[in-house]
This record gives sequence, C-alpha cells and structure tokens, in this order.
Amino acid sequence: MTETEAIDDPATTRVLQTLVDRLRERHHDAVVSVLLYGSCLRSGDLFDGLVDLYLICDRYTSAYDSRGLAVSNWLLPPNVFYTELEHEGRTLRSKYALISISDFRKGCSGRWFESYLWGRFAQPTQLVYCRNEDIRDTVERCLMLAARTLLERTLPHLPTSGTVRDLWRDALSLSYSSELRAERSGRATELASAYLEHYEDLTRQLHGQLNLTFSTFEHQQRLYYRSDISGTRRAASSLAWFLRRVQGKFLSILRLVKGLFTFVGGIDYVVWKLMRHTGREIVVPDRVRRFPLLFMWGFFWRLYRQGVFR
Repeated sequence: MTETEAIDDPATTRVLQTLVDRLRERHHDAVVSVLLYGSCLRSGDLFDGLVDLYLICDRYTSAYDSRGLAVSNWLLPPNVFYTELEHEGRTLRSKYALISISDFRKGCSGRWFESYLWGRFAQPTQLVYCRNEDIRDTVERCLMLAARTLLERTLPHLPTSGTVRDLWRDALSLSYSSELRAERSGRATELASAYLEHYEDLTRQLHGQLNLTFSTFEHQQRLYYRSDISGTRRAASSLAWFLRRVQGKFLSILRLVKGLFTFVGGIDYVVWKLMRHTGREIVVPDRVRRFPLLFMWGFFWRLYRQGVFR
C-alpha cells in the first residue's frame, strides 16, 4: 500500500477529524473515504499552508444539492472547493477535491490517459476516514494501482537503470510536467528524497507486477533498478507524454475556470497560491475581478509568459 502515516499527534488528529466531519455533513454523508496528501502531510502542521484533502463519494448526485455541480463533477472530475475551520484562535484552511469512487478507480489506473490522478496518488497519502473496511481495501488497492500505473507509463521514457530515488524523482517530474503548476521545479526531488524509504519499499512491492521487464538490486546499501524496454515502446512513450502535456495543460485551464465557480474568491486563491510558491507579487486587475470569464485568459497568459507557472 502507498498510505503513509504522518499525522499521528492526538491534538492534530482531533482537529483533522473535526474538519472531516464537517465536510461529510456538507456533502450529505455521501463521502465514503477521505485522503490527506500534500505539504501539510509532509510537515505534520495543518496550519502551515492549505490542508489538501480528497473526498471520495459514492455518487455525485447524492453529494450535492445542485445538479449543476454534480454534472460538472461528472464531466471533468474532480470539483475543487475551499473551506476554513476556526480552532483555538487559529484558522485552518483547506482545499478539497471531490470525486466518485468509480472515477477514482479509473483515474488511478491506465484507463485514464492523463496522469492527473495516478501521478498524484503515487505520492505518499494518508487515509483519514473510511466508511468501512471494504472501502478501505478498495482505496488502498487504488493507491497501489496509481503507483504501478505511474511506473508503467514513465519507465519507457526514463533511463534504463539508476537509483530508485532517481526513478521516482523522474517519474513524478514527468507527471508534474503535464499540468500547469506553480511549484518550483525541485518538488519531485524533495518528495523522492524525503520519502526514499517509502519509495524503496513500494518499488519492492511492485517488483514483478509491472507489465514490462523490470528488476531491482542493492549496491552499497542503495536500491537500484534496471529496465529493458524496446526502442519502439520508448518512441511510443515519448509521443504519449507529449500528448499528455498538451492535454494536461488544457485540462488544467478548464479546471481553473471551473474552480472560479466552486471556490469563494477563486481568483484570489489562485493568485495566493502562485505568490506562495514563487515569492512574486501579483496584482489582479479590476476588470479580471469584475468579468473573470472574459479577461482571465489574457491575465493568466501573461503570468505564464512571465514564468509564474509552467
């Protein structure tokens, strides 16, 4: 499994549980599982930045009062929302995505061409709520499948051998490259280094399950990998990743537009995130605030040209 226990402080766990309970109530108890990932999982501090959660529901229609939200979630999953929780004079800020269990299964597997889910959930993740043990088993299998899918999709595009640390660094970097992201380019290196033991254990678990020639060996107390992949398959992989970058960046824009309607202060959130990751001051023109669908395209294009996100 790819679940990583990082939030284990009792006080922190209670705050997180309060947040989860509120979100379950907001979505009519249609939520069957909740996953925590991202920077707060790594730091263990829920008040440091945004708490990133994924809520998995049984059906979109049961999770919303609005048919429009259910339809938009079905057309382009997930829907993303923002919420706050006041706790002992401090504000816990959370960004959470909602997706059905059916779409989660597909998105963690090779049935999704884009890497949006299988790239994201090949990262360390903590299960913070499950409705029952059957759901837990299903989600854990999906997390393992996401890691397997990432390796199968990236190995034909990577060097034939190297350290397992470099393997996961390069695999995650490829996934990141298919989205518009504000994080600095070294994020994949940070993940692979910080969770090296986790990724080595995961690689050992996946050894023999991959649909390609792949092996691991140890040398001087470091784990290495070796792959044997044909030139034809490597060429096909290069084309596939080119198409994923085109598709992924386009879908990232669509998700940003959709987020304007699901986020209270959606533009301010996007700009805050860009400034947090880049350290650059960004001013939103008044006309973008008044007519976002009309003027946001030029605004974000200028930011892209300036290298604020990639």
